[in-house]
Amino acid sequence: MDTRRFRVPAGAMDWAIAVSVAALLLGTGLAGQHPTGERELIGSVLLAAGGLALVARRRAPIAVLAVTGLCAVGYEAAGFDVLAVSYLVAVYGAVRAGHRALTVAASVALLVVLPLTALAFRDGPAREAFSQARNVLEIAWLIAAFAAGEALRQAERRADEAERTREETARRRADEERLHIARELHDSLTHQISIIKVQSEVAVHVARRRGEQVPEPLLAIQAAGREATRELRATLEALRDDDTTPPQGLDHVPELVERARSMGLDATLTIEGQRHDVPAAVGRTAYRIVQEALTNTARHAGATTAAVRIDYRPGTLAVQVDDDGKATPDDAPAPGLGLLGMRERVTALGGRLRAQPRSEHGFTVQAELPVERGS
Repeated sequence: MDTRRFRVPAGAMDWAIAVSVAALLLGTGLAGQHPTGERELIGSVLLAAGGLALVARRRAPIAVLAVTGLCAVGYEAAGFDVLAVSYLVAVYGAVRAGHRALTVAASVALLVVLPLTALAFRDGPAREAFSQARNVLEIAWLIAAFAAGEALRQAERRADEAERTREETARRRADEERLHIARELHDSLTHQISIIKVQSEVAVHVARRRGEQVPEPLLAIQAAGREATRELRATLEALRDDDTTPPQGLDHVPELVERARSMGLDATLTIEGQRHDVPAAVGRTAYRIVQEALTNTARHAGATTAAVRIDYRPGTLAVQVDDDGKATPDDAPAPGLGLLGMRERVTALGGRLRAQPRSEHGFTVQAELPVERGS
């Protein structure tokens, strides 16, 4: 069941809290000893106003803090001996919004004003007046509200930072994937264009040695080959990799599976069909698909098993990675930049990629890469 459809809107939650606090203050104030007549009416209005002011605590936390504090002073002067619950909630909201210094200053001021108000408007000994003022705003409850707001503020900040770090990591991985694609395109295109350029130059050289007139199309091919080679080198030379180790391909997929096992994932590898040589670009893409799928499974899917299948078909290399994670058709994870880079690689080779939740639970990544055997 998708619990997100039952989520209560923030505005409705604010109203519910405000009305509940107002009812609590009114009920507590009227249930205990309280004044009568005009002072009773004024105090009741201030109790209700202090609670209802919490509706705006997200939009204007400092203003709500001031209003609830003044209401507490007002109903203290009217003769109501009620804990300032609305002010405590306002303290929590203001600290959560990051206004710690202002909240401390306002609270210290209120702790000073309340006893003075009790002395001015209450009859009886000073000790009794101070005791009644302490009942309106107890320091322990004030510290607890401040600590709760600060704890939630720190938690939200850490969550935002973690989300930002995750997005930056995904973006960096996608950039690295595009960089690999650019390098491979550079190598492939440079090689093919070099062949065209050499063949055209040989043809031009042979024609001139024979004293024949060189056809204009052949001269155009020669010039275009030279220009294309120059443009490629000028644009993409910075993307070349000085690493002399061979590129990773299908032969390295077992290492990925073994690495997934070392991370606590029950990973298996199945190879079907008659194995044959595939182009280097296809092998690298298959490797990247398995790498990205297993990484996502181990980090985000909450899975315990993963099955990797490599199927050598006539003219096609099929790659499939399945897990038993928490993804369902009704709760599909948002596609990340790693999946985007994977799709770009497959599309560049003219293949097809399908990445989606399985029918019951878990996620599947399926890719079909065309293989031109004998080319």
